[in-house]
Amino acid sequence: MTAFKWDDGGRAAAGFVGTANDCVVRAISIATEIPYKDVYDAINRIAKTERITAARTSRSNSRTGVYRCTYEKYLRSINWRWTPTMAIGVGCRVHLRSDELPSGRLILSLSKHVAAVVDGVLHDLEDCSRYGTRCVYGYWSKG
Repeated sequence: MTAFKWDDGGRAAAGFVGTANDCVVRAISIATEIPYKDVYDAINRIAKTERITAARTSRSNSRTGVYRCTYEKYLRSINWRWTPTMAIGVGCRVHLRSDELPSGRLILSLSKHVAAVVDGVLHDLEDCSRYGTRCVYGYWSKG
């Protein structure tokens, strides 16, 4: 099972209060060591370029939720690379466990959540590993 450390990614230190659906900003800030406010602002800048469609009735927002394509654009711009760990018809092969993930600073894509792992330690507001059974769809790492 992965060790857990409570970490808000610098949200409180940046002056933000209350609760938010900001797992993307937190995870990116923790893994990249870029200040929370800088990531928050960058994601919102990218979100302004998103198109509203019938399927996507709102734009990404650092506080209320970020679409995958938006944070992927940001991570690629800072030279992080995607490694898929799951494919259609294959099933779950990598779980949120330190012995199944590489060492280093990672941003994990999970079901309805994004989290940071630093050298095998999960950094988040709560332990979302489901006792090491949570499937990892893929992860971002420094390219």
